[in-house]
Amino acid sequence: MAQPSNTLDSYDVKGLREDLSNVIYDISPEETPFYSSCQKTKASNTYHEWQTDSLRASATNAHIEGDATTAEARGVTTRLGNYSQIFKNAGVIPDTDEGLDKAGRSAEMAYQVLKIAKEQKLDIEKALFANNAYVAGNATTARELAGLGAYITTNTSNVGTNGAEPTGSVPGATARTNGTQTAFTQADFDSTMQAIWVAGGKASSVYLSAFQMNVALGFTGNNNQRSTIGASVGGTSNGVVKAMDVYVTPWGSVTFTPSRENQGRDVWILQDDMFAVAVLRPTKNTELAKTGDNTTRQVLTELTLVSKNEAASGLVADCSTS
Repeated sequence: MAQPSNTLDSYDVKGLREDLSNVIYDISPEETPFYSSCQKTKASNTYHEWQTDSLRASATNAHIEGDATTAEARGVTTRLGNYSQIFKNAGVIPDTDEGLDKAGRSAEMAYQVLKIAKEQKLDIEKALFANNAYVAGNATTARELAGLGAYITTNTSNVGTNGAEPTGSVPGATARTNGTQTAFTQADFDSTMQAIWVAGGKASSVYLSAFQMNVALGFTGNNNQRSTIGASVGGTSNGVVKAMDVYVTPWGSVTFTPSRENQGRDVWILQDDMFAVAVLRPTKNTELAKTGDNTTRQVLTELTLVSKNEAASGLVADCSTS
C-alpha cells in the first residue's frame, strides 16, 4: 500500500516535542559493605591511636600450702595508630543551569552532589581495603590512611612466592608485599579460620571478589548441595538457587559478602566488631565562595581505619584472579 498524495506524515511535521523520559537510569554499583559494617567512632587528631593487649599463655598453676606469693611479670599494652585521610570532591555548574527545565532532576547541583557523595563512599571503601601503608603527610604530601593490608599479619595463608607480611615493628607503617598468585582453596580458607580461632578471634564476615565468590561456591561440606531445582524464588517454585550465605566450621560461622572494591587477590576473613572508622570530620556538603557566574559545592570527609586487634581476623592472600 502507498500513502495518498500530499500526506503530511510525522517525518515532515515541524515542532514535534521531544519524548524524553523524566527518569535517569543508573545501575552503577554503590554498595560499601565493609565501610557500612564498621562502627563509627570519633577522632580528635589527624593521628588517631588506640591500644591492644593480650593474656599470657596458660600454664600449670599449683602451689603448696603457706607458700609465699611472688608477683609475676606483667605485659604492657601495645599502642597503635593510623592517620586520617581527607576525601574531597566538588562539582561546579554555571548558574544558568539551575534555571533550565531538565529531565530526570529538578535541581542540577543537588543531583550532582548526591552522585559525588555516593562516589566518595566508594573511594573510602577502596581505601579501607587497600594494601597501603599510612602516610603522615606534610605541606606538599597528602595524608593517607593505612588499609587492611598493612595491619593483618598474624593469621594469613596462601602467601605466594616472594610475598611477605608487612615489615617493621609499627603496624600500619608498611604494606604487605604481594607474591605469586595461586588458586584460592578451601584448605587455605579452613586453615585461616582455625588460626583465627586459636588466636582468640571470632570471625564473622568474609569479603571477597566475585571471582573468588564463585570459587567458594565449589567448597565441599556436609551439605554440599546448594543448587536446588524447584526452589521457591520470588514466589515461584521453579527457581534454581546456587548461593552460599553462611559457611559453618568448627571454628565459627561466617557470612560471605562479595565486594567490588576489594582487591581480587585478597580474601579477608574478619571479625567485624574488631574494626572501626574513626571520623575526624563527618561528610559535609559545603557551598564554596563564588568566583563568577557559577556555583561550586564541595563534599568532604576525613576519617581513618581502626584495626582494634588484627589477630581476630585473617587473610587468604595472593589468590589467582583468572
